[in-house]
Amino acid sequence: MKVGVSLFVSELTAKPQDVFKKAEALGFDALIVPEHAFIPVKHKTPYPAGGGEIPDWYSLMPDPFVLLGIAAGVTKTIKLMTGICLVPEHNPLVLAKVVATVDYFSGGRMYFGIGAGWLADESEIMGVDFRRRWPITREYIRAMKELWTKPEASFEGKYINFPAVKSFPKPAQKPHPPVLIGANGGAQGPEKVLKDVVTIGDGWMPLRLKANVLADNLATLKKMCQEAGRDFSKMDITMFRPYERPEVKQTYEEYEAAGCHRIVVGTEAMYKGQGALSPQTWETEMETLARKYLI
Repeated sequence: MKVGVSLFVSELTAKPQDVFKKAEALGFDALIVPEHAFIPVKHKTPYPAGGGEIPDWYSLMPDPFVLLGIAAGVTKTIKLMTGICLVPEHNPLVLAKVVATVDYFSGGRMYFGIGAGWLADESEIMGVDFRRRWPITREYIRAMKELWTKPEASFEGKYINFPAVKSFPKPAQKPHPPVLIGANGGAQGPEKVLKDVVTIGDGWMPLRLKANVLADNLATLKKMCQEAGRDFSKMDITMFRPYERPEVKQTYEEYEAAGCHRIVVGTEAMYKGQGALSPQTWETEMETLARKYLI
């Protein structure tokens, strides 16, 4: 089982250069960084994990692509992943350029984990119609693929239009970095998400699905791929924060049997933002994480 590590770094933590080099040296397959450009002081949207106020550490997230650029410069093999990029909050021409630049200069290590966001207040401040965030995301990704794959690209859509333009560098990976859909589907179920995986994605990156639920969903995804002429075997399946058995090996066996290729882990302190990766203890934290999960 491949194991990626979810890393929260800020001005209060250890230096990202040191953390990223350590993640690669320990043997993690991928490093994953989150995105929130800001957090509104007053928000109507409750925090998904338990409701109420959004933890302060959400407002401390640096720009994910600057972090991945730093990582590209101090590592050689570890995959560089957004987990997740809030696509509708970006200009797609600029975003395509940023993703391609990281991929090109990292030697083809960029994995583009995407989503549309859950914080309606943030979306609205950024000028995004929250109700249409997924249609916007789908169109932006299609436009970005034109920019990634054509020497002269143009696009006509409902949410983005541009005439023929030249945009370089092109990504090192062909035809482009893998696009992983980072969503579960919520109360409406996974059908729309799985459709997005088939139509605009190269993989799926759900959060905390039990292994048996993942297996059922992947059976549906396989069928949908067959109907659409997509090769299911080439889909990258990455699970964020799996439900864990008492033994890590058992957890891996269950998710591997379900069809998972990579599991993303992190310390509880990382997820809660409680002094994770402090300048005094970060090496011990990461070594402890590696001893537990890199078996």
